[in-house]
Amino acid sequence: MHERGRCAPPGQADPGRERRLPLQSGRLGLRFQRMRTRDVHRWKVTPEEAVRIQEDLRRLVTLRDEFGPIRIVAGLDVSLTRSEGTATGGIVALNFPDLELIETATTTQPIEFPYIPGLLSFRETPVLLAAFDLLAAEPDLLMVDGHGFAHPRRFGIACHIGLLLDIPTVGCAKSRLIGQYEEPGPQPGDSSPLMVGTEIVGSVLRTKAGAKPVFVSQGNRVSLESVERLVLQCTKGQRLPEPTRLAHRLVSQARPDGSAEIRP
Repeated sequence: MHERGRCAPPGQADPGRERRLPLQSGRLGLRFQRMRTRDVHRWKVTPEEAVRIQEDLRRLVTLRDEFGPIRIVAGLDVSLTRSEGTATGGIVALNFPDLELIETATTTQPIEFPYIPGLLSFRETPVLLAAFDLLAAEPDLLMVDGHGFAHPRRFGIACHIGLLLDIPTVGCAKSRLIGQYEEPGPQPGDSSPLMVGTEIVGSVLRTKAGAKPVFVSQGNRVSLESVERLVLQCTKGQRLPEPTRLAHRLVSQARPDGSAEIRP
């Protein structure tokens, strides 16, 4: 099941959910290049093979800023059915910095990898890549509901997706996976480092006064300083940044069983 939605500019008629934006030859070339990049490994692997893939690919992740002007930011999230038989992946594309909705895309696929802490990417990335293929817009930045560098092998789902798509990517998670931290200050923008020993693996960032902080880290081609800045720029008075907040709502509504999301 696949769905695509596009929002019309103010004053124009909605062109319909099934229409794609025209792809220029340069964009098409980028898509083919990214499709080839995805072939670096298979998805039907054992947990032991998945760990080895993470250990191999983490060396290719770039933790410094390698991006130009950001005009489109996309949020990515996945929702599972109660039986965990299928996964629904969703992407919302927003203009930046106004954060107005441009387009959405969702798709549902069977889950082919078991739930194993630290290997979430092998469970959820395939459906997110399929949803990305339905997106006509070309995001300049991806914001993933999940961890990036703040991962036991420094290669969470935000790193995996950012590397395979070769797009600057930020990980923004609701809870901690690894590390220790001191509670950040109470005001939006207050943060504290997420530490594993003496290594900084991410940041614990307050995005809303009176709300729990979020756990942000680098996915690919973004520095940790820019990660904090971009998450704050994408937050509109809510705890979660707008891209992942809207992606979460999108996949929750698109679930084939119509039930509320339950995710470990």
